[in-house]
Amino acid sequence: MAGVSTKDIKQRIRSMESTRQITRAMEMVAASKLRKAQERVLSSRPYFEQLYATIAHIACTKADIASPYLTQRESKKTCCIVIAGDRGLAGGYNSNVFKLATRELEGQDYCVLPIGKRAVDFFRSHGTEILTQQYSEAANISIGDCFTLSKQLTKDFLAGKFDRVCIVYTNFVSVLAQSPALLPVLPLSLTVTRDDPSVETLYEPDAQTVFDAIIPEYVGGVVYGALCESVASELAARRTAMDSATKNADEMIAELNLKYNRARQGAITQEITEIVAGAEA
Repeated sequence: MAGVSTKDIKQRIRSMESTRQITRAMEMVAASKLRKAQERVLSSRPYFEQLYATIAHIACTKADIASPYLTQRESKKTCCIVIAGDRGLAGGYNSNVFKLATRELEGQDYCVLPIGKRAVDFFRSHGTEILTQQYSEAANISIGDCFTLSKQLTKDFLAGKFDRVCIVYTNFVSVLAQSPALLPVLPLSLTVTRDDPSVETLYEPDAQTVFDAIIPEYVGGVVYGALCESVASELAARRTAMDSATKNADEMIAELNLKYNRARQGAITQEITEIVAGAEA
């Protein structure tokens, strides 16, 4: 029995070592990709901030602006963009996004535009109305796709298919902290500090035309920014989860090695005892 016991323990050790190699490799891959994702987050923020500043300036300095994008109407239906990952093994990254989305949308008439395979699978399994499944792979979405998506959203918003657009994504705070967030997109709610009244900005052909033309670009920038934040958050969460899994594997391997050595020592002791007993007989 002692021999069988040590053999079983040895197999478990090999299995844990194999698992540890996988989790360690996934941690290193996530850490490598995370650096690029962080750079993309930082580079996307100035573009979004400049777009926001421009439309806020127009809306708050031009009294004759009357855009449907600014009109607060009765919210009969909501379209929610939900950004999740394409894979698991990222701790609570995906589940936290889904919990926030279901909590915020509970009791409302809504449809969902899922980004990421996990988001598509989740809302399909819950029978939720899905606007489109075209963006089911978050890793393959480009900035051009975000602008194509925004043009369709603004078109449907103006047509009255839904009265509110929001995004549920994960905000990248740091490598160790990521927080799910809901960001209202349409209708716009703008705040801006008044400029010097003696300085007037001229828009060609006019402020209204420029404003309406910028809105789809602004929405595309918001979607792209949220996507960058989410991708970085997913990689950071996966890196943390795989680091924790690797440490747990190390602890289990150490415990199994201790059990193996004790079982082996017990087997040797038993064999010596049997030899001595046989010699005395």
